[in-house]
Amino acid sequence: MKYIALLRGINVGGKNPVAMSDLRTSFEALGFSNVQTYINSGNVIFDSEIVDKVALVRLCEKAIEQKFGFSVICSVIHAEELHRALKQAPSWWGVGDMKHNALFAIAPVTADEIIKEVGEAKPEYEKVLAVEPVIFWSAPLETFSRTRYSKIVRSKSYTSITIRNSNTTKKLAELSK
Repeated sequence: MKYIALLRGINVGGKNPVAMSDLRTSFEALGFSNVQTYINSGNVIFDSEIVDKVALVRLCEKAIEQKFGFSVICSVIHAEELHRALKQAPSWWGVGDMKHNALFAIAPVTADEIIKEVGEAKPEYEKVLAVEPVIFWSAPLETFSRTRYSKIVRSKSYTSITIRNSNTTKKLAELSK
């Protein structure tokens, strides 16, 4: 089965530096095959026979901590889940001069649980749609700071998600075909 691991908190502002070649090697050491990385922000595409996503998350997080000496939060999504979610993405997502993000729920937490925790979007400032395990979110740059989802970094839900912009999300789907 093809998966995508989305690591949170590496190579951000010089903190927790990880070379993508070393990350690729650490995933191969776990027995994963066809491992490839995309950009320097911790996106890993790989094949595994393990079907339990929670087990994959724990395995990846433990391996990274042992190899690199710090802990990270990791989301693992089945490539087919990402493809299905993108097929159901709203027409407004990824279009126009707005900030477009995909928020990935980290198993066992669900996108619906994140939405419930964050609360209803402010329709005058942002658009939100959940397609498990992804939350599609868009907001105009000029009103970004007024959105409910811009404040997610201060909520307890923040530790249960990782965020990628629309371009990265679409590229990961393309690479995982």
